[in-house]
Amino acid sequence: MRITNKVIQNNSISNINSNKVLQDKLNNQMSTEKKINRPSDDPIIAIRALRLRTNVAQVTQYYEKNIPDAESWMQITEDSLTTVSDVLTDVIEQCTKGTSEKLTTTDRQTILDNIRQLHDEVYATGNADNAGRSVFTGYRTETTLMFTKGETKKYSITEQLHGSDLSTVKYINSRDINNINEVNFNTAEYNNTVEQNIEENEIYRMRLAYSNLDGEAGLIPQISTYDVATDSYVPFNTAANTEVISVNDDPSPYQILADYDKANEEAIAAGNEPVDRYVLIPDTGELLMTKSAYQKLMNLKDDIMTSATDESEIQITYQKSIWDKGDLRPEHYFACTDQTEADPAAWVYYNQDYLRGLKEKQSIEYDVGLNQSIRVNTTADEVFAHAIGRDVDDMISSMQDVVDMEATIERLKSIRSGYSENDSEYSVINNQVDAAEKALTFLKEKCQKCFENNITNMQKHLDNVNYATTNCGTREMKLDLVKNRLMSQKTNFETLQSDNEDVDLTDVAIQLSGAELTYQAALMSVGKIMQTSLMNYI
Repeated sequence: MRITNKVIQNNSISNINSNKVLQDKLNNQMSTEKKINRPSDDPIIAIRALRLRTNVAQVTQYYEKNIPDAESWMQITEDSLTTVSDVLTDVIEQCTKGTSEKLTTTDRQTILDNIRQLHDEVYATGNADNAGRSVFTGYRTETTLMFTKGETKKYSITEQLHGSDLSTVKYINSRDINNINEVNFNTAEYNNTVEQNIEENEIYRMRLAYSNLDGEAGLIPQISTYDVATDSYVPFNTAANTEVISVNDDPSPYQILADYDKANEEAIAAGNEPVDRYVLIPDTGELLMTKSAYQKLMNLKDDIMTSATDESEIQITYQKSIWDKGDLRPEHYFACTDQTEADPAAWVYYNQDYLRGLKEKQSIEYDVGLNQSIRVNTTADEVFAHAIGRDVDDMISSMQDVVDMEATIERLKSIRSGYSENDSEYSVINNQVDAAEKALTFLKEKCQKCFENNITNMQKHLDNVNYATTNCGTREMKLDLVKNRLMSQKTNFETLQSDNEDVDLTDVAIQLSGAELTYQAALMSVGKIMQTSLMNYI
């Protein structure tokens, strides 16, 4: 084969271009610090790069966004739970003080003031939010836990209770002694008030979640219990044996129930059946009942053979329209219906599945890893039980009764001091003082017992809060472990990604320097070769 100058020229140019291509490739690697610029440069590196970039993006999403959001939610929750725990601890301290037998009127007033302030603080943190989302309201994060202002919204609420929710309370018939003053003490209404008229009765009640209920004529609460024959909940009470009576009515609803029980005792003694009666006090949210009705509800038992139905459940439906600031919204706790609109088609129904025993836990979970999620929220029913506020209400009521009676005794003694023992008025007012002191003895015993019981009740509430706090802390610890693992994974994936895509700049610099020297040498050698032609050999 004849090698001509043209062949030498073409080969030299081709080799120089190949060297220039290598130099360009190395220059690109130096500037981009990447091994390839397009998939065709190295398909294997390209495929591996796509996989590693996906892994890095996923881990980065979890590590830099999901986990910080979860941490923020749980930190706000934990801070709120700590506040509730502190408040309940203070309430327990006041309960302990309230059990003392040596309290003065000033001491009781101080305890009352403290408890009222703590009552307002119990649910104060329930509206805590994380970036505008309520943290204790389950899936309804756009709705606050409590009413933030007074509102008028008509709700029909169905509470699901059991025999354990029924209780007994002491009622002291003080014969309206607190209303006696220097003007009316000797009138026909009060001048027969004597110590023997002061009585203590046991009242059976079902304390509802709310006070200030709707109490219009005919608007009675409906109690329903499970009927095996129809496999449904049927009415337990009727309009004929149920009344709605304000606490301020005369006679009081407590006295009416006491009279009903006395009549039943006489009927039983005569060999007759007792008559069940119910009285709703809308002001206090108490449903009073006769002993016979109480015993029937307490005798309801759950059949362990029917897991789908709780035969011991007591459903009670009532209405409430006036809501004060701080009232817990019923849609977060009960099956209820917002009936504010006149058109039933516009009514809003909440949690109707609860009535069928299908109470879903509204847990909010964050994805914090590949196929791994963690619950971040604590629901209201775990912490902000209605019973907390209702127990505090009972303590305030019982303590206020004692304070009021002490003030009444001081007032009556002051009136008595204006008469001599020979005056007929003196005998009247002295009898009233004796009656008031007997009532005070009963009221103090009731108050002391109430505070003693609520030490236990508040401790149970505090235990629930501490349990929720512990669960929240446990989830935070788990989240920290996941975070540390993701940080390690992120570092590993980024290292693998770098090893796969990034060049070693030192090696590339050496190779580029060699390529440049080779290029310059090639140009010099080709230049000399191309100066030689066939004429040089002739």
